[in-house]
Amino acid sequence: MNAQQTLIALSERHPQVAPDELIAGLVPPPQFHDVSFAGYRTDDSEPSQARARNKLEEFVADSRSGGFFSKLFGKGQDGPKGVYLDGGYGVGKTHLLASAWHANEKPATFGTFVEYTNLVGALGFARARDDLSGMKLVCIDEFELDDPGDTVLMSRLMRELTDAGVKIIATSNTLPGALGEGRFAAQDFLREIQALADQFEVFRIDGQDYRQRAQSEPAPPVPADELDERTAELDGVVARDDFATLLAHLATVHPSRYGRMVDGVDAAIWENVETIEGENVALRFVALVDRLYDRDVRIVNSGQALDKIFTPEAISGGYRKKYLRCLSRLTALSSKD
Repeated sequence: MNAQQTLIALSERHPQVAPDELIAGLVPPPQFHDVSFAGYRTDDSEPSQARARNKLEEFVADSRSGGFFSKLFGKGQDGPKGVYLDGGYGVGKTHLLASAWHANEKPATFGTFVEYTNLVGALGFARARDDLSGMKLVCIDEFELDDPGDTVLMSRLMRELTDAGVKIIATSNTLPGALGEGRFAAQDFLREIQALADQFEVFRIDGQDYRQRAQSEPAPPVPADELDERTAELDGVVARDDFATLLAHLATVHPSRYGRMVDGVDAAIWENVETIEGENVALRFVALVDRLYDRDVRIVNSGQALDKIFTPEAISGGYRKKYLRCLSRLTALSSKD
């Protein structure tokens, strides 16, 4: 280990997050702490990107001035109450969402869909609703419905927030009317899903995954006998874990605490990576990678290549988009200079 390095293990971290900290922690992650609409690089061949940026700029600016859109999205108005950005992974939806948060009046919250469902679980529905009802804007990234309970919960929460006059911007890889498809019997919850869809005006963003424009696959795994040398080359806080041990540890930590678990980490070393068997294990791993990506943590691994980390059955199943987004982020983090 070099003098500029602190070596830890994520599997030895047991973070605690008090309920009162959850609302305060709903802010853009470090990777997006200073983004802006001006910094969003649009692809001239994909005009939907500029249209989406302009829409959010107009939405934020008009709500500050009390203009047409603030009336449209205001309390007691009929029709859509928020903006929903639909598009593939890697087209900059999170950048635009964080830019809207920075540009909007405060108080405002920013979090992933799972962070909001975790918030309700930790605080209870009534307190979470009351706390969020005081916000001028609620930003929801990676909006997904993975089970019927989430469908009913989020439909009710979004409806009560918009009834209170709260503006909502959400991003997802799935159109709101198709949420839940392939993961549960969505047809049995069409009323709840449609109620969610009715809250939003939908804007589609097309384009190539920017994370794969320069790098189409993750960095190759490091031979096991070279991993010590590669680890020693890294500065800062380096988290080194046996992959199986890390996956087992994730089952003991609530996903709402994964962000706290990886706070301050500059690089993650995974030994003996293997293809993940089991959907619950894979989904916890996806949540971990999302938090590592938020913090721009470099990843180095031995064992299996990172693009083989999910089974073909997982990639073709109901959570396909989650896994593809995760692979895109693994490509970006493992290819960092």
